[in-house]
Amino acid sequence: MDGSVERKQGFSSKDLLAGAIKRRQAILFVGAGVSMAVGLPSWKTLVDHLLKELQLGPEVIDGMNDGYQMLAEFYRLKQGGMGPLRSWLDRNWKVATDKVSQSELHKLIVELDFPAIYTTNYDRNLETAFEIHHKPYAKIANAKHIADAAQDVTHIVKYHGDFDDDASLVLTETDFLDRLSFDAPLDIKFRADALGRTILFIGYSMSDPNIRLLLHSIWQTWEKSGHRGHRPPSFVFMPSSNPVQEAILAHWGITLLTPEGGSCRGDALTTFLADIRTRIHELDG
Repeated sequence: MDGSVERKQGFSSKDLLAGAIKRRQAILFVGAGVSMAVGLPSWKTLVDHLLKELQLGPEVIDGMNDGYQMLAEFYRLKQGGMGPLRSWLDRNWKVATDKVSQSELHKLIVELDFPAIYTTNYDRNLETAFEIHHKPYAKIANAKHIADAAQDVTHIVKYHGDFDDDASLVLTETDFLDRLSFDAPLDIKFRADALGRTILFIGYSMSDPNIRLLLHSIWQTWEKSGHRGHRPPSFVFMPSSNPVQEAILAHWGITLLTPEGGSCRGDALTTFLADIRTRIHELDG
């Protein structure tokens, strides 16, 4: 049953999402909010480190929407490479294993059994969660990984790179600009994975220009296909509703999901995924 038929039959957005996950016709896209929920340092920590290393005052990034990208670019120009920064990130951009093991949010992500999970996070919290819960996975951060990955396990796609492969990291402004054409191996894989599947975005702020560009690219692909009416439904979960963002996302074919009653509790995402798991179990019944 395709998404358009289900919508006509009056299924709720959450039921549509639960059905797609149950059929393994959904992929997950994970942002920084998921890792910060278990104590990952914020982007401000990275910015503060870069300012200190470069002996700059905070005023230099006034007005920069993505200050860390420009600072990282300046760092590479000044230092001649990214090695020391990558090493610092590897040491500091991590969460203790016991915190991940105690995270109900990460447990739910594993249990929902997505065929593919894309993440713009550099950390390995998702990989740790799969290992803790004894669920096999294949990490994909470059073209070789795509070729080598087993097809019967969850693919954890490190969309902005992985600390084990310096060349894969998308960190500086040039790195991000180079990805705007969306023709890198991971972009090609994402388009193939996403074209016929529902996508659920979690842990993102829709003020992030990179994720907005990605959403626009997906919309544009379907618009040009001549078959936009057959596009599977896709969703983004956010802790609160914003009428401007909701309207723009709807224009791009993305449904905004928020907590019941508009609650902004810190565990709102965990509660949401637990609800989806319950709906999947009810479908089994």
